[in-house]
Amino acid sequence: MYKKIKLAIFNIIEPSKGNITSKIFDFLIIFLIVINIVFVIAETFDIPDTPRKVMYIIEAVSVIIFSIEYILRVWTSDLLYPEYRPLKARFKYIFSFMALVDLIAILPFYLPLLIPLDLRVLRIVRVFRLLRIFKINRYTKALGLIAQVFKNKAAQLISSMMVVGILIIIASVLMYNIESAAQPDAFSNAVETMWWAVATLTTVGYGDVYPVTAAGKILATIIAFLGIGMVAVPTGIITAGFTELIEKEKSKGKDKDKKKYCPYCGHDLED
Repeated sequence: MYKKIKLAIFNIIEPSKGNITSKIFDFLIIFLIVINIVFVIAETFDIPDTPRKVMYIIEAVSVIIFSIEYILRVWTSDLLYPEYRPLKARFKYIFSFMALVDLIAILPFYLPLLIPLDLRVLRIVRVFRLLRIFKINRYTKALGLIAQVFKNKAAQLISSMMVVGILIIIASVLMYNIESAAQPDAFSNAVETMWWAVATLTTVGYGDVYPVTAAGKILATIIAFLGIGMVAVPTGIITAGFTELIEKEKSKGKDKDKKKYCPYCGHDLED
């Protein structure tokens, strides 16, 4: 009986199971996440006390549901990781990315109730409620696809970002040495100059800091042209990753549709 109840709960809270009860549960969680994110944005406005209290009550109910969900996921984690012993499976789940997101998303509600916090600290803590949006990753294929692309292309992305980082450092040091004498306030040191380097490499060009010397303008032109190519590299890697993953999914679908025949008699092996 215990195992049947546990398996039934696991089949409900796991999005991949696809039964009606599981889909209803998924919809409820996604709905609560969206509502909570709307409330986080709404709190930045000057709203009356009554709507604010209603928002707090709805958030409290949401957090209770999220907390129950978290506890149930920890409890049924040995079914998620059947190759591990129950205790090890629970530890593996607790320290997984999605479990940490779930925990950090609900903690800001409980912390002020347990520990008296300064108003400024409380505001910073409550910002972590935005992490609830990452909970949607568990219930939507789109966010899972993005995460898979970043995972598959991690090595290439890190390499390209390292090249961009090196270019930023070189540009910052060169520009500091060129412009510091003419603009000591704008280019006071290489670290301050990195703001200019990032704005130029990404071709954003805010215009708050810019070179005034001839050498500085030449360097800025070179860096801007390099930025067009270098900053586009990670975008190209991610695009290629999406294309590869989509093609892989299509090929899997085609393989499933193909019937297997006996090479000798020609009969369908699946019949």
